[in-house]
Amino acid sequence: MAGHIIVLTTTDTAEGAAELARAAVEARIAACAQIDGPVRSVYWWDGAVQEGSEWRISYKLPAEKYADLEALIKRVHSYDTPEIISADIPRGSAEYLGWLDAATAPR
Repeated sequence: MAGHIIVLTTTDTAEGAAELARAAVEARIAACAQIDGPVRSVYWWDGAVQEGSEWRISYKLPAEKYADLEALIKRVHSYDTPEIISADIPRGSAEYLGWLDAATAPR
């Protein structure tokens, strides 16, 4: 797998979002993680429409690290079924994409 991706997840507290973001960057799985929020989420869960405030974490990383990030999110996340979705980054500056690779390289 080549290239770079953005992975999104959400959680119910700012503290939980910070924990998820920091864990991925400290593990050198993601080069960076940005937290937006609160955002208003409307979703189907437990047989009914639910609403609540959530914080969204956007991770940037080499595509080859996706499985590591998915495993980390599942391990750290407080939700039974956390949102974990990814999108390809089809283009970006060579300098930025090079930084994504360097920031996630083993030391």
